[in-house]
Amino acid sequence: MKIFAADTSTISGSLALLDGENLIAEHTLSSGKTHNRRLLKAIDSLLREVEWNLNSLDGFAVSGGPGSFTGLRIGMTTIKVLAWSRKKLYASICSLDALAFPFSYSSYPVCALLDARKNEVYCALYRPDGKGGMEVQIQPTAMSPSRLADMISTELSSPFILCGDGWTTYRNIFKRKLGNRILEPPSHAHLIRAASIGEIARRRFVKGESEDPGTSVPMYIRPSEAEIHYPDLAKRSSEKPQII
Repeated sequence: MKIFAADTSTISGSLALLDGENLIAEHTLSSGKTHNRRLLKAIDSLLREVEWNLNSLDGFAVSGGPGSFTGLRIGMTTIKVLAWSRKKLYASICSLDALAFPFSYSSYPVCALLDARKNEVYCALYRPDGKGGMEVQIQPTAMSPSRLADMISTELSSPFILCGDGWTTYRNIFKRKLGNRILEPPSHAHLIRAASIGEIARRRFVKGESEDPGTSVPMYIRPSEAEIHYPDLAKRSSEKPQII
């Protein structure tokens, strides 16, 4: 099964090609440029590099949030159209699930957190089973770093892993409240990898689970600026059936 996976939920974009359980190629880039200026070009370049084409793919997967509202819209729109137009398998993967996935063989709890701006983080808490699976202990949500630190202190008595740019942004708050119980991974582990998105999607596809790209929507968690300042306009827009 050949799968194309993409993440555009943060400033660091990532693309990957998988063939079954094997990672064939992956491209990750942190850049100040918006994803719409580089995504299609990067997709074409990665496919050409391995001599694949869109029609040879069996499925598409993309990060569905939480994360940057603009980034999510760009990534999901692109991947949904590619999957829909070619009638391929499609999966939208929670960004926090993908961020925590590399630690699924750990024996420690994992808290994945992304900088949500406005002095908040998007976060979720997981308990790895040590065999590649994850139990979600705290569902994806948004809250202040201080509140999250208090919640973790209540939920956990053991050491735990913190990963994501929410940790790197608010490191001092977490260190002050949680001290040496924090297990910090290397810097590259704070990035969402498209390879993780692709593998999570592959596991769903082999079980016969696939989403309809025409109805798939981002997991924003909290309202966008447009919904806050123009609620009537946002409501009318959401009522229009559309692929993007």
